[in-house]
Amino acid sequence: MRLEDLLYSQGFGTRRVCAGLVQQGLVTVGGEPVTDAGLDVQPEGLHFTVQGKAWEYHAPAYVMLHKPAGTECSQKPSTWPSIYTLLPAPLRQRPQKGPVQGVQAVGRLDQDTTGLLLLTDDGKFIHRMSSPRHHVPKVYEVTVKHPLDDRQVQRLLQGVVLDDDPKPVAAAACEAVADHHLRLTLTEGKYHQVKRMVAAVGNRVEGLHRSRIGGLALPADLPPGQWRWLSAADLASITG
Repeated sequence: MRLEDLLYSQGFGTRRVCAGLVQQGLVTVGGEPVTDAGLDVQPEGLHFTVQGKAWEYHAPAYVMLHKPAGTECSQKPSTWPSIYTLLPAPLRQRPQKGPVQGVQAVGRLDQDTTGLLLLTDDGKFIHRMSSPRHHVPKVYEVTVKHPLDDRQVQRLLQGVVLDDDPKPVAAAACEAVADHHLRLTLTEGKYHQVKRMVAAVGNRVEGLHRSRIGGLALPADLPPGQWRWLSAADLASITG
């Protein structure tokens, strides 16, 4: 692949901009400055720098973000800052694949919900993860207002009826970790589902954090607002 095409595929601007970055000596490959935009490079696993910032070739891009509170999972947020402002420009500017440019959130978390969020520019992956047929489990750490009891846990496991569907919705797993801490596992993704399920058993969500998707747990060393690439092992733990 030509170096300018590689930079373009990774979101560093138009092909002309990418060629200019190389010609100005702002790109290094293997630690060496390169000024030939047409240089043929092997993309897989390639490490390079652009304007002094290290980067690694990924096609497509799969990343995880520790979503902080007070952010919206929207390109055009209405009230709160967008999660996309937490990502570097190349991830937001990757060439358009489908209707939208750059990586996209796989599902959404409410503005006051924190935790593990996946983003990618792989449309098939987004569809697979979002499809109810695949039943990817998602684990939530729920802080509730009132002390939990066995009755509430059992009702969540047996299923509760929400106001938009007469069919009961049940948790795949449910555990009272402490008096006010519920660990809830869901395989569906209805609107405000955790909050409505907890309300249906007579309690109220005071705090909500997604700790796991499939077999992938949010790393303890990934602070709120930070992101990292997903490894092949991470992807396998999600998709099975």
